[in-house]
Amino acid sequence: MLRALPLLLAGLLLATGAAAAQVKYFDLPKGSGPHDVAPTEDGKVWYTAQKLGVLGRLDPQTGQTEQVSLGKGSSPHGVIADGNGDAWITDSGQNAIVHVDAQRLGVEVIALPKEAANANLNTAVFDDDGVLWFTGQNGFYGRYDPDSRDLKVWAAPRGKGPYGIAVAPDGGIWYASLAGNYIGQVDGIAGSATAVDAPNKDAGQRRLWADSVGRLWVSQWSAGSLARLDPSDNQWKTWKLPGDHPQPYALYVDAMDQVWLSDFASNALLRFDPQSEQFTAFPSDHDHANVRQLAGRPGEVWGAESGTDRLVLIHD
Repeated sequence: MLRALPLLLAGLLLATGAAAAQVKYFDLPKGSGPHDVAPTEDGKVWYTAQKLGVLGRLDPQTGQTEQVSLGKGSSPHGVIADGNGDAWITDSGQNAIVHVDAQRLGVEVIALPKEAANANLNTAVFDDDGVLWFTGQNGFYGRYDPDSRDLKVWAAPRGKGPYGIAVAPDGGIWYASLAGNYIGQVDGIAGSATAVDAPNKDAGQRRLWADSVGRLWVSQWSAGSLARLDPSDNQWKTWKLPGDHPQPYALYVDAMDQVWLSDFASNALLRFDPQSEQFTAFPSDHDHANVRQLAGRPGEVWGAESGTDRLVLIHD
């Protein structure tokens, strides 16, 4: 009984606070394989239906979806929204950035240059000047300016690996290298990137997000940990996720600086409170949910359950 007590206490810690939030699911067309989501200010949610090669848009009020064909061979990975609500997609199948107008649903395909062929495009983010920065897991990062239409792509340090990407409050651009096991700090003017090594070997940095004070939170897929880098002093701190052999994938920091992750091993979304350093679990009600990306707006956290053809919403 005494040996079981720590496990019981851990379970209570994971359950605490879960009742304060509500979970809702939205079914998508069968075979969608949703990868990333992008909530917009009008209340709707873009998502990449990777297996169908289309961009989808969900109206949470009605549960209805609409699909936009992106082009022959499309395999959309990431999607983010600009200030107009337009969608910007990293499309690994077309090796292109794809822009979809929110009003007309017009599609523009912006092909990467020959020197970045088969970049395996992954994730994108807008900087404070409205420039789109993106990663390619086969060893690239780049930028596209929608105003000037200037497109640049650079080879990443140590080759393959660039995955998640984020912008910090000071405007700095950072990306996580899954294969390279480092965090890349991009010089937006020179276009160069500096590798900042993680303390744990072969941790597998996957996704990252900056909090309100500029600390970078990272999901470490291979190590089963949540990590934090403080660029002000280059100090790292890590927390092992609960359970056996955790696999943290998606990561998002909300407006209250709560850190959200998906854990493939426990089939759950986790909320981490940096103050108490405790995790709260929100298990999926379907097996093999496999949430690969999280995003949100005030009071809402959205994820794409790639294994169940659903979007998931956690809200106050």
